[in-house]
Amino acid sequence: MLSTKLKEYLERENIRYSIINHSTAYTAEEVAESADIPATEMAKTVIVNIEGTQVMVVLPAQDQIDFELLESVLDTRNVSLVSEKEFMPRFSECETGAMPPFGNLYNMDVIVEETLSHDEMIAFNAGSHNELVELAYDDFNDLVHPRVMRISTQYLSAF
Repeated sequence: MLSTKLKEYLERENIRYSIINHSTAYTAEEVAESADIPATEMAKTVIVNIEGTQVMVVLPAQDQIDFELLESVLDTRNVSLVSEKEFMPRFSECETGAMPPFGNLYNMDVIVEETLSHDEMIAFNAGSHNELVELAYDDFNDLVHPRVMRISTQYLSAF
């Protein structure tokens, strides 16, 4: 089910979006395949700890965070993954791992992989493992105001 917080926000801001239902899937690549969305437009959300602060990182389904690159860009050596147990209390209305990339709704900064900013559309989990939201990347950018930077590497999928 679509996050109530996200739905209310998109409607209040008069943002056009589509809901895409798909069979239950847990990895971003499986979701993209199930929903027939290009993996480059399917955004996954990862929570990292940067110098003691939880930050949302949004990257294409087939990418992985390049921690050395992220640390270099941020000029720090203190970046690590945050466990679901640690971050899920912020996302109480979402299924585990299906949080939308709208950190501004959860009092979190957002970093977006630069390659996503070149896409016309962006699709992402929005609270559940069987429903996506798709909207214009420009609308996402205008609402979230993420820091856009090159911070990931593409890996070869088993698909």
